[in-house]
Amino acid sequence: MNLQILVFGFLFGAILQRARLNKYNTISGMATLEDYTVAKAILVAIGLGAMLINFEIGTGQALCHVKPFIAGGIMLGGLIFGSGMAILGYCPGTMAVSLGEGSIDALVGIIGGLLGGVVFTAVLPAISPILGPDWGKISLYTIMGGQTTFLFYFITMLLGAGFILLAFYFDKKHKAPNYRWLFAGLALAVLNAMVFLKVTSNRPIGASTSYPYLADQLTGMTSNDYFGKIATPGHWEMVFLLGAMVAGLVFSLLSKEFKITAIHSRWEHYKGKSVSKRLVTAFIGGFILIFGARMAGGCTSGHILSGGMQLAVSSLVFGIFVFAGLLITGKLFYKKK
Repeated sequence: MNLQILVFGFLFGAILQRARLNKYNTISGMATLEDYTVAKAILVAIGLGAMLINFEIGTGQALCHVKPFIAGGIMLGGLIFGSGMAILGYCPGTMAVSLGEGSIDALVGIIGGLLGGVVFTAVLPAISPILGPDWGKISLYTIMGGQTTFLFYFITMLLGAGFILLAFYFDKKHKAPNYRWLFAGLALAVLNAMVFLKVTSNRPIGASTSYPYLADQLTGMTSNDYFGKIATPGHWEMVFLLGAMVAGLVFSLLSKEFKITAIHSRWEHYKGKSVSKRLVTAFIGGFILIFGARMAGGCTSGHILSGGMQLAVSSLVFGIFVFAGLLITGKLFYKKK
């Protein structure tokens, strides 16, 4: 089973790396509206993924894995996650790939994320009241009463096509030099559809649960309800990210792009060459990123992608608040030195 998860993680990492979706420059570029690669790939992935996964659910090949719409956690957590994403320049999953490529700031971000995970475990009982109310698991499938009728498939196809067309609209406005974002989006959709199947993993891809899972184990904070809840998905995601990190290492070595670095060109452009400043900021960004992800119950891969492909209201709303936090923080944080 662990080998299968490793292979899925390796494919995930390879897809991200090929389209440079894991790069600090790419993600921070989205925060400053200078690079739309991330948004376009996500839109394509959600569009095709919605068609594939809802077909699997409708034909009994897969089950729904919709995250509940816990309003406070989704919205506030989304803003916090987006802010951390802008400052750090990585997502929970992309940090692993970039670490494999030699990015020291990604390693420091992971350490900050582990601290964010264990702190969240510690304070969860105290902050639980602000995470609600819980409006339940809402998706197109549940809205249609769990009936996969012609209308259900028609709406799914319509919405899926809409997401893909929106990606091409952004590309027309901000033309990319190639179509790697398109192939990455299509590949991510197919990969998630494979993971969803009952005969494989019977779950969606994800990344952020691995942080509190590992951190709680390292600190001995396992005698609580939260750890019991995240133990199984946390282990799966930890192995998955290990596979993604291996992909980052292997393909960066093959392409001769492996490089130990902490300062990336976009960071230098806005913030200068101070390594200590970058690493401190990466640590803080990693902490914020994972704390926000755990408030919302997921991240870019486990919530926006996997939930968006299920046309889950919680995940689509989370995505809106993530990009709001990302863009607001990007405007305030990235001012040319």
